[in-house]
Amino acid sequence: MAETAAKKQPAAQKGPAAQKGPAAPKEPGRRERKKAATRKALSDAALELFLERGFDKVTVAQIAERADTAVTTLFAHFPGGKEALILGDGSERAASLTAAVRERGAGESVLDALEGFFAGRGIFSEDQDHAYRKQVEFVTSTPKLRAYARQLWVSCEEPLAKVMAEEAGRPEGDLSLRVLARFVLEIPDLASLEPHPRRALEAVFEHLRRGWPDV
Repeated sequence: MAETAAKKQPAAQKGPAAQKGPAAPKEPGRRERKKAATRKALSDAALELFLERGFDKVTVAQIAERADTAVTTLFAHFPGGKEALILGDGSERAASLTAAVRERGAGESVLDALEGFFAGRGIFSEDQDHAYRKQVEFVTSTPKLRAYARQLWVSCEEPLAKVMAEEAGRPEGDLSLRVLARFVLEIPDLASLEPHPRRALEAVFEHLRRGWPDV
């Protein structure tokens, strides 16, 4: 097919249109930067206080005071309260899960892509600095945070099942894929309690491959 590769390219356009390249990423404005800084200050303050005193012994008022902001500002950024300050609202999880499926490599199965996705996150990741490992272990050992994290994962069931159906060429709402999505999203909670979470992750996905060999 060398002939195809050697086809003549269209003549270069003249004028302003020919000079246009890829659009440069838009820099966040002052308002966005301020919001991001406030969110980070609140999250950092929350984690510091939780590690110092324990999750249940810290109030949102104390977190706001440590971050030098108002309680109303805290809830404006984190409506989910104390748990959300550490774990967010779940939107990042849903976006990352669906991207892992859609953007997987050629020949890579959906289940392989999802296993790789989880292997790089939280307690399953083997590439963590000390501070992040400490945060992950704190979440895992705090019942309210573990329950909230599970809730966030399970809330991703609909978008995950939908993208799996799209990629498999099945109708939206396919029961088999909805069941699979639910099983997948329970993995972070179940496997994190095992003595060796990464091995547990691998074992669970082996079971899922037997049940869904074509996914």
